[in-house]
Amino acid sequence: MMFKTNAAGAALLTGALLGASAALAQAPGRPPAAPQTAPARPMTPASDVIARVGTSDVTADEIRAVIGSLDARQQAALARDPALLSQTVRALLANRVVLKEALARKWEQQPAVAAQVERAREAAIVESFLRAQTTPPADYPGEADLKTIYDANATAFLVPRQFQIAQIFVALPKGADKAAEDKARRKLDDVLKKLRQPGADFAALARSESDDTASAEKGGELGWLAEAQLRPEIASQVAGLAKSAVTEPIRLDDGWHVIKLMDTKASHTRPLEEVREPLVERLRAERTEANRRAYIAELLKQNPPVVNELALSRLLETPPAAPSR
Repeated sequence: MMFKTNAAGAALLTGALLGASAALAQAPGRPPAAPQTAPARPMTPASDVIARVGTSDVTADEIRAVIGSLDARQQAALARDPALLSQTVRALLANRVVLKEALARKWEQQPAVAAQVERAREAAIVESFLRAQTTPPADYPGEADLKTIYDANATAFLVPRQFQIAQIFVALPKGADKAAEDKARRKLDDVLKKLRQPGADFAALARSESDDTASAEKGGELGWLAEAQLRPEIASQVAGLAKSAVTEPIRLDDGWHVIKLMDTKASHTRPLEEVREPLVERLRAERTEANRRAYIAELLKQNPPVVNELALSRLLETPPAAPSR
């Protein structure tokens, strides 16, 4: 291969959506704190019902609550791919079915489950409260701060030099026998001979001769690639080419690559306007986290925690009982 490979991971939005919808799934089955007479709940207008499973509805307001619980990045991903919302609604319906079965067996009354529900309730309250106390003002960061941080981190916004290239590929795997090697060499020589003729059409030759079918269909074009994306053997040759020039054959472990440089983009720094939105998002997240740590530290300073480490260690000697079936 002529490209370097890079592995990258990303958090799945669907998981975040499902987590946000968990409370909605449990809401219909929550018992009242004490017996009381409540007014009859008006029927939900059919137009507000987004989905239904059995006798349980999912309304537009519930879906809006799920969306509203997401952060800005997750909401942007949802806007790009509305199918994720459909997946969430279906997962919510599945949760409702399971919940109905669990409540029919009074599963929520088991001590371990009740304790888990209470911990989830406390966590939701704490998280919501901390968010309200530590989120920076809407006008943060100001323009001056944003410009200062942008200037101080200019290298982070550097776009490396890029090449627009095309190739003609003659396959010759490592370890191929002499007959295959001779055949590939003859094909390569024929390609080079045609390329060196006046008025040679690189794209037409790529379509008819290249063994890389994906790029051959596009006249050999591989698009724009950063220098770091190319194998060093390719990058070193392409970097010295003039526009529209063609390299000598470059031998890699999969065969011969003949590269044409179609165009070059010089390295440049992305302007502030181009990076403003992600930069503001990052700075707000960093400030929120700093505010959060400071707020918690101040509370703990006013209320110093005391832990009986010996008693705590003894708890590990007795594993908790599993919920009964």
